[in-house]
Amino acid sequence: MKKTLMTAVALAFALLTAQATEKTFQSPDGHMSVTVSDEGGHPAYQVTLDGTTFVERSPLGVKMNFGDLSQGLTLKDCQVTTVKDEYTLKNIKRSHIVYEATEAVCQFEQQGRPALDVIFRLTGRDIAYRYKIYGQKKDHFSAVVESEASSFVLPQGTTTFLCPQVKPMGGFARTYPSYETSYTWDDQPGKNGWGQGYTFPCLFKVPAGWIIISETGTDGNYVGCCLENDGDTKYRIGFPQKEEMDGWGTPTASVSLPALTPWRTMTLGTTLAPIVETTVANDLVEPKYKASRDYTYGKGTWSWIIRMDGSCNYDEQKEYIDFSAALGYRSVLVDAHWDSTIGHDRVAELSRYAQLKGVGLFLWYNSNGSWNDAPQGPRHKMDRSSVRRKEMQWMQQNGILGIKVDFFGGDKQPMMQLYEDILTDANEFGLQCIFHGCTLPRGWERMYPNYVASEAVLASENLSFGQGACDAEAKNGCTHTFIRNTVASMDFGGSALNKRYSTDNNSGTYRRTSDVYALATAVLFQSSVQHFALAPNNLTDAPTWAIDFMKQVPTTWDDVLFLDGYPGKFAIIARRAGDKWYVAGINAEQQPLKRIITLPMFAKNTQLTVYSDDAQLNGSVKQVRLNKRQQLTVTIPQNGGLVVVAQ
Repeated sequence: MKKTLMTAVALAFALLTAQATEKTFQSPDGHMSVTVSDEGGHPAYQVTLDGTTFVERSPLGVKMNFGDLSQGLTLKDCQVTTVKDEYTLKNIKRSHIVYEATEAVCQFEQQGRPALDVIFRLTGRDIAYRYKIYGQKKDHFSAVVESEASSFVLPQGTTTFLCPQVKPMGGFARTYPSYETSYTWDDQPGKNGWGQGYTFPCLFKVPAGWIIISETGTDGNYVGCCLENDGDTKYRIGFPQKEEMDGWGTPTASVSLPALTPWRTMTLGTTLAPIVETTVANDLVEPKYKASRDYTYGKGTWSWIIRMDGSCNYDEQKEYIDFSAALGYRSVLVDAHWDSTIGHDRVAELSRYAQLKGVGLFLWYNSNGSWNDAPQGPRHKMDRSSVRRKEMQWMQQNGILGIKVDFFGGDKQPMMQLYEDILTDANEFGLQCIFHGCTLPRGWERMYPNYVASEAVLASENLSFGQGACDAEAKNGCTHTFIRNTVASMDFGGSALNKRYSTDNNSGTYRRTSDVYALATAVLFQSSVQHFALAPNNLTDAPTWAIDFMKQVPTTWDDVLFLDGYPGKFAIIARRAGDKWYVAGINAEQQPLKRIITLPMFAKNTQLTVYSDDAQLNGSVKQVRLNKRQQLTVTIPQNGGLVVVAQ
């Protein structure tokens, strides 16, 4: 009997294998190809670029509370069409995007009923997919996504550039995870970080080039995901940890049926150019509401990064308003504790004073309700709608530009809903939103018109907290350019010109990087609102050429080009604002970086202004004429920088 049963199982498996269906489709330019199959009843896909495999056969599917939709499936068909779109966004790396992709809707059935569609989008550099999940009967309108089989099997020989996800409810005031851990560089696969997987985005160097994996389109209808190693070079979508938010909420996603999940995105290429230049996170989403006003962007200052908590008083904030006005900046960020050290009435007074100076205020808020112990105020102003809207109405009445909300910690669905609720309410009152101590934004620049940027990175505050962060500043800067900042706006808060992180510029941690490095990162790090780590004393103690550059450097960009670089070692990219190009480079390697860079954005014989460092990190400015080959020979010392602009 046992032998007969085993034979029957073997025959059934052989039948499934024999009847396996396979569909292949290509990007509009023909460079990228995806093959989808149902071999053994398991949905899977494979990705090639110019005939070379970048993603090997990888599982697809979801596990629901009503059944497993990752096995026992049959591929019925793939309906292939071309999708075109054109849109303009002022607050991302490229302002005008013309999008064309192949869309393939691959329909899978289970036991003769529609189970799910896998919807693919392919361009010449990007591939993304998401699921449309069906109910099992006519009146089946709700369900729970318990996990995903969604995986990425990378070729042997792959190395990793990953940021470990931390355990929740640890760290400062139990605010973890805050997505602010250090990367590993050129590491071996087969690991799982510190046991909890890796924070998006995740960069891999495969034998034929590079691939970055992330997600987009996540809102209050799903959870924020991470990437977990599933053995060797196989990585799988991971859900939040149950301990997040002090145990409140489930790590699963409650959905209405039919349900559309967020997009899983991959950008790949033989060089890092497609990764630096991609706009896939915003290409795949749509605005969720109209902007209540014409949101503008620009530069600002904040006292906290240099002077810390003690600077959050009326007189010093007024000093920073005057400082921003002297620089021609748009805003001042008033950081934590202002509710107790200044108070609402005097902040309203500060706002009126700032407006007379042509400056507006951003105000810091604590996000937390019950999910951590962060003591900084204002507290309990953002976690409930009625209180939040009353506070936002007060801000609108007093001309506040926007808010910086901190200490979220978690990716469960209730937290994703909180982000969306804050953004939606803020838009009604004409307020822009910056998030800190927060998750990675996932297409939010386009989804939410008043969204500006998120931290979700080991940002500038750590330069004040410890010398180790200062020592590693250039290495991290050469990392963020190719990983975190490629998929979304990054609120780093850097570009300091103080020698030390303190009010007197004579104590505290030492800045290891040069003044030209500070200028370069103002270009390299993309965010449409930049609160730079400048201090009032810089008007007299910093080089005039550095202050003049920081006065005029843009924060919104029309185009971007990768020129050269390697994560953690060096980075050289170019950005365009209007008709003016800025080339910026930094170097973390011990040896000076010597390169001949081609600058196709400048005409032959163009007179260029070059900001550069000598071996001792003394910066200077000189005029150089571009040769007929449109090439420039440059040297960047360790911790130094380079900026090139047309005169």
